[in-house]
Amino acid sequence: MLLKELSALASPLSQGQVDKLKQLTSELSSVQLAWVSGYLAASANQGQSGVEATTEISAAPTVTILYGSQTGNGRGVAKELAAKAQAQGYAVNLASMGEYNVRQLKQETILLLLVSTHGEGEAPDDAIELHKFLTSKRAPKLDNLHYSVLALGDSSYEFFCQTGKDFDARLSALGATSLLPLVECDVDYEDISQQWQDSVVEAVKPYIQASSASVVSIGTASVAGESEYTKQNPYTAEVLVSQKITGRDSDRDVRHVEIDLGESGLTYQVGDALGVWFSNNQALVDEVIAALGLAPDDNVTVAKESLSLKAALTDKKELTQLYPGLVKTWAELSGNAELAAIGEDKEQTRQFILQHQLADLVAVYPAKVSATQLVGMLRPLTPRLYSIASSQAEVEAEVHLTVALVEDERQGQARFGGASHFLASAQEGQQINVYVEQNNHFRLPENPQTPVIMVGPGTGVAPFRAFMQQRAVDGVSGDSWLFFGNPHFEQDFLYQVEWQQYLKNGGLSRLDVAFSRDQADKVYVQHRIAEQAEALWQWLQKGAHVYICGDAERMAKDVHQALVNIAVEQGGLSFDDAEAYFETLRSEKRYQKDVY
Repeated sequence: MLLKELSALASPLSQGQVDKLKQLTSELSSVQLAWVSGYLAASANQGQSGVEATTEISAAPTVTILYGSQTGNGRGVAKELAAKAQAQGYAVNLASMGEYNVRQLKQETILLLLVSTHGEGEAPDDAIELHKFLTSKRAPKLDNLHYSVLALGDSSYEFFCQTGKDFDARLSALGATSLLPLVECDVDYEDISQQWQDSVVEAVKPYIQASSASVVSIGTASVAGESEYTKQNPYTAEVLVSQKITGRDSDRDVRHVEIDLGESGLTYQVGDALGVWFSNNQALVDEVIAALGLAPDDNVTVAKESLSLKAALTDKKELTQLYPGLVKTWAELSGNAELAAIGEDKEQTRQFILQHQLADLVAVYPAKVSATQLVGMLRPLTPRLYSIASSQAEVEAEVHLTVALVEDERQGQARFGGASHFLASAQEGQQINVYVEQNNHFRLPENPQTPVIMVGPGTGVAPFRAFMQQRAVDGVSGDSWLFFGNPHFEQDFLYQVEWQQYLKNGGLSRLDVAFSRDQADKVYVQHRIAEQAEALWQWLQKGAHVYICGDAERMAKDVHQALVNIAVEQGGLSFDDAEAYFETLRSEKRYQKDVY
């Protein structure tokens, strides 16, 4: 944009010089552009002596910090690391892997990677391109590169920290030198990541000093409009509404939740998520304490803070989600052979975790533990992310969520999801700590006239409500198609009136619904997609963007397969070419998923 304006202005440069400048700047990274800017400014102000004064800067290595993050944890740690590196006077280039030019890799000398693992060993959205590049034949030799990798993951999943392991292995295979061994972090990553940050900043020092350069801090990448409120420093908002939007006879409780952001100044875009901190249910806390024969006012220490056991279990520790290490530890404490056998088998452990909470573990496999032992083995409470169901252009200082209450019965006891029960039980005026988690990989097309196809069964429809609100405010109509599914039309048609109004006024072009249990044969969104194969392929040929939101385990895979089948049947592609077609759409940001 700058060079387009430059061409239009009456400048002292000839057209040939402008063309050369365009060619040069198109090949430079943001850090290189920043350095050139300073170099030229110094040259203009100081004459030839300014050139001499800045030549040694060119030898100063840049510490490039790249993050690949699905839920924002990696981005947060990367920003902390960038601040520490800058405090040492290092020139820092901080960027999302998704915004990084992979051709720049062969020019790097110091590279620090922070990457999470998504799903079953998959790279997060913003890391996919770099991951593919490193494993391709196009990847260059990296003999001059020094690197370190911090891998973030969840040991509840089989392929723990797999993406980080992949990056570490590939960089090493390409000839790069490791500054530190790979560091793997579980859900409670804060302490380990802090240690890695401090260690890697020190490990970098010799390579910076060896350059004998005047190291200049160029600055880190920043996000426009970034808020002071973060995961670590959330905003205390108020609940306005928590209203059930499924019918009286529905077998599920889905809530429409409205939250007042007040004077916080918090901003969000459609496609973003809201991070919600919650408190564990008091009845659940009391049940765990009583079952273990402990006292609610037993004193414990959590993260150097002294508090009662009840307070710790209410606001500091995870009670509704187990993890493999806890199953193994509890097997040892209880001396139960059955539980020990489960703990030694990965698949059995995974299934056990899905079907049990801490209260179930305590009840079925009794063990004697102290209050200090208990809090020591439990993971810290972590916020939950919910796709935002509103456009700020429409609702202003509010944010809306669509929340399904996670509910089950085990051994005659009702068990609930921690955050969903907290939100479903919230009363008007109740305070709640929240923050916005950006999702730049789930955005409406830049050109509002681009057709959009939205697939969102169940609560997966939430971001598409936001999409439609935004399009309505922007005055965009037509070329939008929603596929929605749930069990029953009469009980589970979320936001039915709104969709019908959008259809009536032309904001929504097409709506295909699948109510799976309203007929003998179960019908899901992937079946409706298959039925509309010809029209859907035509939309894709017109440049439509496809969005999928909801269940990652089954729905997203089934929908993807239905789309691939359409490319085969309607486009005449082979199966491999059809997969490659959607991979291309993904890299072009025309095929985006927000799945969980």
